Amino acid sequence: MTRSLTAKGAQTRRRIVLGAAAELRERGVDAVRLEDVMARTGTSKSQLFHYFPDGKEALLLAVARQEADQVLADQEPYLSELTSWAAWQGWRDLLVERYVAQGDRCPLGGLLGEAGRRAPAAKAVLTDLMDRWQAALAAGIRHMQAAHEIPPAVDAACAAAGLLAGIQGGVLLLTSTGRTEFLESALDLGIEGLRRGA
Repeated sequence: MTRSLTAKGAQTRRRIVLGAAAELRERGVDAVRLEDVMARTGTSKSQLFHYFPDGKEALLLAVARQEADQVLADQEPYLSELTSWAAWQGWRDLLVERYVAQGDRCPLGGLLGEAGRRAPAAKAVLTDLMDRWQAALAAGIRHMQAAHEIPPAVDAACAAAGLLAGIQGGVLLLTSTGRTEFLESALDLGIEGLRRGA
């Protein structure tokens, strides 16, 4: 939405988005119905279409943005403070816990799956998430370089991208097999590589 909202309007819109996100987690993308979102959030059809004039697709895109923000929020307080090896370990452990708790249903993956890859707006949400995540990891690496904990020759952006690729592969295998060792190994090897400057 480009128009500004009152505080009450922003609160109502957020309630609708969070309700839709909850429906999506419980039912999956294809089974989400606007009627169920309205019932869950106590909103009328006119209210829902006031905030999401394009209907379900616009609402799901808003949910995708919310879920993308949540991916990063769930990594705090560590992600924005990767200033010691203890913080990196805490981030690693928190990330594994998050994805184990999520189980085999990834709301963002469902929203940005096959259909999402064909939608430029949905692709932009995923690209923005990965850019912000990579930037946060790269900032942590640069901080550790300034503290002489990571060799200066390490390319922070490249190392952050490698960590992200390992995380995504590990999460995919976790959701497919239920086994955490892939994600844990990707994180452990990535962090150890930073220590060694590999």
